[in-house]
Amino acid sequence: MCELCEKIGGDLVWQSGLCRVVLVDDEDYPGFCRVILQRHVAEMSDLGLAEQMDMMRIVFAVEKAVRGVIFPDKINLASLGNVTPHLHWHVVPRFTSDRHFPNPIWGKALREESVPMSPGWQDLLKSQIRAVLG
Repeated sequence: MCELCEKIGGDLVWQSGLCRVVLVDDEDYPGFCRVILQRHVAEMSDLGLAEQMDMMRIVFAVEKAVRGVIFPDKINLASLGNVTPHLHWHVVPRFTSDRHFPNPIWGKALREESVPMSPGWQDLLKSQIRAVLG
C-alpha cells in the first residue's frame, strides 16, 4: 500500500479537497514542507489542467510563505516519487550553511552542523502558510 495514502506525511498545516500541506520534521532542513495530493495519482500529467494549476498555485504559495518567514538562501522544489509514487512536491529551504549545500539534500553531507533557527519559527511558518492559502 502507499505510505502517503495511509499516513498524513508530516505535521498537517493546511488541507483542501485537492491536497494537503505538511511540515516535515527534519532538524537539518527547518521549514521543509510537502504538498501532497489527497488521492493516489503518480504524475502531474495524470491531473486535469485545472488541478495542475491549482496544485502549483499551492506549491508556490508555500514557497512564498517559507521565504517570508525563514529567509533561506535558496528554495528547492522537487517532485520525485521514485520511492513513493504518490504525487507530492517537496518545498525545501536551503541555506549555504546547511549540511548538504550546494548538493541535493538526498546527496552526501558536506558538514555536520544543522541550521540554527529562532524559537517559535514553526508556529510562525504554519500561520503564514495558512494565511497565504486562506
